[in-house]
Amino acid sequence: MPKILRIINRFNIGGPTYNAAYLTKFLSDDFETLLVGGQKDETEDSSEFILNSLGLEPMIIEEMKREVDLKQDRIAYKKIKELIGDYKPDIVHTHASKAGAIGRLAAHKMKVPQIYHTFHGHVFHSYFGKAKTAVYKNIERNLAKKSTRIIAISDIQKHELSTIHKICSPDKITVVPLGFDLERFHTDIEEKRARFRQEWKIKDNEIAIGIVGRLVPIKNHKMFLEAAKMVTDQTNKTVKFVIVGDGELRNELEEYVGELGLNNVVFTSWQKDVDIVNAGLDIIALTSKNEGTPVSLIEAQASQKPIVSTSVGGIENIVIPNETALLSPSEDVTAFSRNLLQLVENKSMRDAFASGGSHVLSNFHYKRLCADFEKIYLNDYKDTL
Repeated sequence: MPKILRIINRFNIGGPTYNAAYLTKFLSDDFETLLVGGQKDETEDSSEFILNSLGLEPMIIEEMKREVDLKQDRIAYKKIKELIGDYKPDIVHTHASKAGAIGRLAAHKMKVPQIYHTFHGHVFHSYFGKAKTAVYKNIERNLAKKSTRIIAISDIQKHELSTIHKICSPDKITVVPLGFDLERFHTDIEEKRARFRQEWKIKDNEIAIGIVGRLVPIKNHKMFLEAAKMVTDQTNKTVKFVIVGDGELRNELEEYVGELGLNNVVFTSWQKDVDIVNAGLDIIALTSKNEGTPVSLIEAQASQKPIVSTSVGGIENIVIPNETALLSPSEDVTAFSRNLLQLVENKSMRDAFASGGSHVLSNFHYKRLCADFEKIYLNDYKDTL
């Protein structure tokens, strides 16, 4: 029975936590898995409820945090080495950048036979300046040499990692799309819609446009608010803009709402029942400068909601352009607001887009995710025997 040590950056709300949790819980009995994670950032909401719902009790390494801290990172590295020595895994699989660096270095040092890393996103553009980005690329190239296999979550991400950023050769990268339990997003929609709108005082005839995610620079919420202003000024419809999430830019964004003179923006902070949120919305938006595979857009299609998004990262691998989503270039607020306005003004288009998202129910299911990884692990495991 192969033993897996699965290491994730931190247990905050998002795709990496869901996927690490599903892979820990639902891999077949041919595998034994120990889940390890770091501390979430103070500005993030905890994903403990996800783990609790699956009956998982992960090991927490408090020193492994989001920000680079050489002293804390060194302690985390030593703890993971000790854990590897005690647990003796056949496989170490890391998720996201911090866990990927510390975990792979420790696994390589301890001569773990199989070492995998999943890029849930990357920081190779729109995060840092050229010099710092170059440093991170060199680090990842070195780590890739220590890895058995690199996992990309979309074909577009594989192309970026191998061809654009040259982290490793394409033949070392395997594409495994994310997987989730999406059943709750397309059940009891009308009842959930009524609950959400009653809580946030959104009238039934108002068109609610929502964006779900951390309030951080890379998500570009300022562009969402600028588009909100443009749409509000150009439509006769009553429109409400809903920002779901929290983070370091919360106060700045609230001030920006005032500067724009908007009185139709709602901040809900984090909401654990995103299926209820989605049911209450009419359009779901995303304005990111960089993405891997945004969970909010998978959930939006499972919820039968039309999408307006920037076209970045792996987004074109999860939506159907002009059938479930209208896409525009990154940071092009004029094109983005034009797409929003088109859906606001055209209910028949909203309805048509809403009906086209059923493809995500099979393509992004956790059972498919687990089956994909079982095949990868076992094939590579046989090669080590």
